[in-house]
Amino acid sequence: MALDNIRLEVMQLLEKKVDSFVEKFLIPVDKIWQPTDFLPDSQNEDTFFDEVKELRELAKELPYDFWVVLVGDTITEEALPTYESWLMDVQGVNQHEDGKDNGWAKWVRYWTGEENRHGDVLNKYLYLSGRVNMIEVERTTQHLISDGFDIGTDRDPYKNFVYTSFQELATYVSHNRVAKMAKQYSNKALSKMCKIIAGDEMRHHHAYSEFVKNIFEVDPSQMMLAFCDMMKRKIVMPAHFLRESGESIGTAFEEFSYAAQRIGVYTSQDYIDIMKKLIDRWEIDKITELTDEAEKARDYLMRLPSRMQRINDRLVIPDEVYKFKWVNEPSLIR
Repeated sequence: MALDNIRLEVMQLLEKKVDSFVEKFLIPVDKIWQPTDFLPDSQNEDTFFDEVKELRELAKELPYDFWVVLVGDTITEEALPTYESWLMDVQGVNQHEDGKDNGWAKWVRYWTGEENRHGDVLNKYLYLSGRVNMIEVERTTQHLISDGFDIGTDRDPYKNFVYTSFQELATYVSHNRVAKMAKQYSNKALSKMCKIIAGDEMRHHHAYSEFVKNIFEVDPSQMMLAFCDMMKRKIVMPAHFLRESGESIGTAFEEFSYAAQRIGVYTSQDYIDIMKKLIDRWEIDKITELTDEAEKARDYLMRLPSRMQRINDRLVIPDEVYKFKWVNEPSLIR
């Protein structure tokens, strides 16, 4: 049987569990937080302007690289239309099956609904803060959506679930570190906002890693090969095509990445640590009944973290701060 057909059968098998996945890993709309919960109440004229003034004063205390990272994280979250259209195209996800969406399409829509709140709340915070050149942020966001991305998964559900398992944990790390930094600067509102976003990302990580674990149980060799292939390619961040206005694709991403590493929000060490966590989560060393090719893939995966650690120990991050069009210097704020 062709690999595509096997993958489709596995996705159809797991689809029977989608409702339980939704119930376990996602939260009903009426119970989950919404952006307005964390922002000044625009309907309350007695408090709104004072709350905005306080927000802006606290924003002045946060350092330049912090703002670069917060803007980059926001833009990444705002590119949600790209991620939804990509997931809807994964093999086994069908929006039009017998006149209705199948279970996987339902999952993608529900997941998108949760993720959509992240960009909404961060974008509104940036707008109110006064620290950000919003027209430049908006142009970058539009570019990122227009440019799309190539994460090396094609329509393969196995590779896509490896990617989302990794990426959701990476975004947890980033948002959680931003929350801790904001708290250090006494910005409790921003800290709480980023912390609850991080909590969402961790739930989503658990969901996608559960999907992979289920696939390992029914198709271990092909799942192992898919995991190995993604690690060989390296997991590219969803914003790897990031660019500012007037620049070419991808030119802003490296500097954004340097800023994140300089302040310790997301580093190359985190990449290695996440890889180790996935290897442990899926108990790669204990999986049995593998083909010879899959056994070799497993051996490669088990050795990879130590190999990457040796490379990482020699990396040097530039100290020079790149000036983005997105972020205003504190002296420019009125």
